[in-house]
Amino acid sequence: MKKIKFLIIITVFPVGVKLWAQHSISGYVKDQSTGKALFGASVYIEDLKTGTVTDETGFYRLGNIKAGTYLISVNFLGYKPAVKNVHVVRDTVVNFSLTPSAIEMNEVIITGVSRSTRLEASPVVAQTIRAKDLTLNPSFNLIDALKIIPGVDQITTGPAISKPVIRGLGYNRIITLNNGIRQEGQQWGDEHGIEIDQYAVGRVEIIKGPGSLMYGSDGIAGVLNFLPPKLPPAGKVENRLLSEYQTNNRLIGYSLYHAANKDAFQWSGRLSGKLAGDYRNPYDGSVFNSGFKEWDGKIFAGITKAWGYAHLTLSSFNQNINIVEGERDSLGRFTYINTRGQEVPATDVDDKVYRTGVPYQKINHWNIASNNHIILDRGVLHFDLGFQNNRRKEFGDPEHPDKEGLYLVLNTFNYNVKFNFNKTHGWETAVGLGGMYQANTNKGIEFLIPDYHLLDTGIFVFGQKKFGHLNLAGGIRVDNRHIRSRALYLDNHGNPVPPGNNAVLKFRSLDKNFPGLSGSIGISWQIDGQSTFKFNLSQGFRAPNIAELASNGVHEGTFRYEIGNPDLKPETSRQIDVAYMLHSRHVSLSVTPFVNFIRNYIYAQKLTGIHGDSIPDPQEPVPGFKFTRGNARLAGGEVFLDVHPHPWDWLHIENGFAYVEAVQLHQPDSMKYLPRIPAPKYRGEIRAEFKQWGKSLSRVYVKFGLEHYFAQNKIFSAYGTETPTPAYTLLNAGVGARIKAFGRKDFLRLYVSAENLTDAAYQNHLSRLKYAPVNPATGRRGVFNPGRNISIKLSVHF
Repeated sequence: MKKIKFLIIITVFPVGVKLWAQHSISGYVKDQSTGKALFGASVYIEDLKTGTVTDETGFYRLGNIKAGTYLISVNFLGYKPAVKNVHVVRDTVVNFSLTPSAIEMNEVIITGVSRSTRLEASPVVAQTIRAKDLTLNPSFNLIDALKIIPGVDQITTGPAISKPVIRGLGYNRIITLNNGIRQEGQQWGDEHGIEIDQYAVGRVEIIKGPGSLMYGSDGIAGVLNFLPPKLPPAGKVENRLLSEYQTNNRLIGYSLYHAANKDAFQWSGRLSGKLAGDYRNPYDGSVFNSGFKEWDGKIFAGITKAWGYAHLTLSSFNQNINIVEGERDSLGRFTYINTRGQEVPATDVDDKVYRTGVPYQKINHWNIASNNHIILDRGVLHFDLGFQNNRRKEFGDPEHPDKEGLYLVLNTFNYNVKFNFNKTHGWETAVGLGGMYQANTNKGIEFLIPDYHLLDTGIFVFGQKKFGHLNLAGGIRVDNRHIRSRALYLDNHGNPVPPGNNAVLKFRSLDKNFPGLSGSIGISWQIDGQSTFKFNLSQGFRAPNIAELASNGVHEGTFRYEIGNPDLKPETSRQIDVAYMLHSRHVSLSVTPFVNFIRNYIYAQKLTGIHGDSIPDPQEPVPGFKFTRGNARLAGGEVFLDVHPHPWDWLHIENGFAYVEAVQLHQPDSMKYLPRIPAPKYRGEIRAEFKQWGKSLSRVYVKFGLEHYFAQNKIFSAYGTETPTPAYTLLNAGVGARIKAFGRKDFLRLYVSAENLTDAAYQNHLSRLKYAPVNPATGRRGVFNPGRNISIKLSVHF
């Protein structure tokens, strides 16, 4: 109760702050070449999260503005976005002239820097993607939707579970932010996904590498920041209904959204859900027990005044995920254990019924977040406070399907505070502190990790200055992570007991401190109005997580027994990034090579010599893995090219390629390469876009594309840990438009897209189902990825 009172007080505190002199920013937005007024252009102040649209004359006005410096972005379809830093000391007039461009770009980023900044001005290699781009392609889950970004991949366990991988690194090496609050939900697990509503995301910002100093331990691979949609302009109300159907697993999705901005008050609400059956592929047919259910809710309330803003968000994510085991009989049919303990073929189960089978997971994630931005005389104070409750249950006993085995309850309190000083002698400087307190409790009858408490604390300083066309930015951060866990003793029946003669030690007590130093320095050189060169040196660190330190048990769904190593040391990453970006009227190009040296890289190594190749489990033997460490080098990069040839203004030709090689130093050939490194990937797409098609259709597009995954033979082959993966190619297509109705040009938005048109049978190298049991009828190991999938999405704006 005290924590709740504190959150309420700190959230409403700014309302009582004295009133400052209020100013306005106004002006016109026009076409640079013709001088034509642009009606409906979006004008947005990024740091204040407020904006407006231009009227018929191209005029806009933003009132209730305190003196200070603001980053303003202007966007209009068919034009290159304009971004300006505007210094306000009185009513200020700022006009914008936009240049026509068929290549739409996001020019603003807020992740990894002290305040919103132009993407090209930051030395950190970053990329943004909008919700519209995520909508154009079929995806079973949020992380799956990011596969269109070069350098971003997914470790998957069927359609419902995807874990992000950036440049070959995943798990706790990626920090996931949900609207600025670090998302915490047992992400150490192989089959633990990201508990964020896919339909509630308005933009994703991706930092590649340890270049961010804002978030502490764990970000050596990068940061994913999922941001909500922008609120409506002042005085406006928005209502949207999105519905979706996918043919492969009969997925039904929906999301109802309401948002309003009235008299400096903003609010929004969302209800979403998904229901999916078993997916299909040419080799396995219907993959038994691969369906899932999801239902989510979110409410938001905020106030924006001259002093800044205060936002409060409450969200709930709920999911039931069936777990594929892949067991089959001699005829190759999937089998399962019925309620009488008998193994029977799954052919007697109707695969057209949406059902919850055993084993399955049940996840509930609650999140309350307070985001505050207060403008003071000497700078801006920004602070975020958050509380998360994550409950993860696993059900694996067919005879008692409602009795949870593993049951983990994780409570996390997050805090981030930073102060951005006013610009002095050209320097923009920020200082801050942040971290989290975390407590995990076992409430089930199975124990994989111990109960533990975790405390993160960190402080940082960051600065940047512009020298002509050169921007210099860098900073340093000091962190400490303290982990303390309790010893656990079990009796012969697996029940917790006090230590004694008949007690067996399951977990030893643990009390560890992991200090770490992070730093980054780099330059961004805007060579001309079209091209930019970046160079950045960065160091990050990651403390070992509780599973790596202390796990001891069968990890259901991972096909292995895991043993922690309390002697592990923090991973230290040192990375060099180089980037060249060109954005002209008809060509967009980015080349981003990197090299990353990691000391004390932590990975799971298969055990040998313990009962042959396995560790005995009460139910069945499974391979044993123990966490160990080594030194690694990762090198590679991404290339992206979007060509919009003149005079065919309606045509786009996109090409993306990503490659990473991950080598473990000073090891024999079978252990030379790190496990779970994505295969090189090429993605190409030809897309035709038309602003208007007749009287009723606008923003019409037709696209054809392919994804080619090269063979991955550079594997961790020791002890049979990994096997090579052959190359494969997927063909895709899509069509969509906005449909005029009831006097509105975009009342309906229709998207139809198809993936894997040829229904190819393939296994992605990062699919964990690749290592499911062998099919006795065919000799093929594992379960294959989904076959042909057609997605139909309809969005109604009213």
